[in-house]
Amino acid sequence: MPESTASPPEGSREESEEIRRTREEIAALREELHRLNTHRFVRIHNSLWRLLGFQFVRGLAFGLGSVIGATILVYLVVASLSKIDFIPIIGEWAKEIADVIRQNGANP
Repeated sequence: MPESTASPPEGSREESEEIRRTREEIAALREELHRLNTHRFVRIHNSLWRLLGFQFVRGLAFGLGSVIGATILVYLVVASLSKIDFIPIIGEWAKEIADVIRQNGANP
């Protein structure tokens, strides 16, 4: 039987197109993986010492921010409550707290 020189069947064209798309997708995934692996976040977490240092500094910043925020919040609450004269119990209590804060602030 003589070999025919006809074009390949339609099924093999579709398969080769799918293989080409798959290769392109794999190449895109490789590029994305490389980009993610070189990201600063991943580089920090690749080293135990960098991770510990980062978490330590993060904890210090969180603690300092919490203390400063709580101080401001308590000050605002006490200052606003000390202005209330029509509720005798809360107003007197807040004035006592404000006086203690002022006395401690004057004597460092």
